[in-house]
Amino acid sequence: MGDRRGHAPAADRNKGPILEILKRWLPAEGMVVEIASGTGQHVAHFAKALPGLTWQPTELDVDRHDSVVAWIEFEDLTNVHPPIMLDVGKHPWPLDRADAVICSNMIHISPWQATVDLTKGSAQLLRNCGILFLYGPYRRYGAHTAPSNEAFDADLRSRNPEWGLRDLEAVADVAAAHGFEFGEAVPMPANNFSVVFRKR
Repeated sequence: MGDRRGHAPAADRNKGPILEILKRWLPAEGMVVEIASGTGQHVAHFAKALPGLTWQPTELDVDRHDSVVAWIEFEDLTNVHPPIMLDVGKHPWPLDRADAVICSNMIHISPWQATVDLTKGSAQLLRNCGILFLYGPYRRYGAHTAPSNEAFDADLRSRNPEWGLRDLEAVADVAAAHGFEFGEAVPMPANNFSVVFRKR
């Protein structure tokens, strides 16, 4: 049947640096929901390194679910649930409670409303002091942080005018409006950021 695992080179490059941030913020035990799991490389890497946590991958594109399952099977993980289909804009989400929500590389390739829906759904899902972790490229104070990001932003907007790099400060404002306090924004490789919020 062949290898069913999808491979995104960027996920291989950033999974290690992201894990180091997650280790600082995630609890030792509990439920972590991953939004937009993509190929499943991230959730498999994180779940293997943090076995005390239970992981729930989600992905709107059901065609990608098989890759997520294949990664879970390849790593022989028992702390990862099968992926479910989740549209961040359809509330309530098909989940009960979580201790953390993580989402990588979605905000810039979706309409702004998806960011609003992501924070709203996370606020409904998370327990008090729960963590919302975001990863990806952002502008800071209305300006790009690197020429490559500016070019990437222009390319995204040419493909879909509703896409594009967001101002991190605008994302923080939306998170605050949904009951989150800002934790930290950590510069990452390839001009990305890890951004952490905690539910008040």
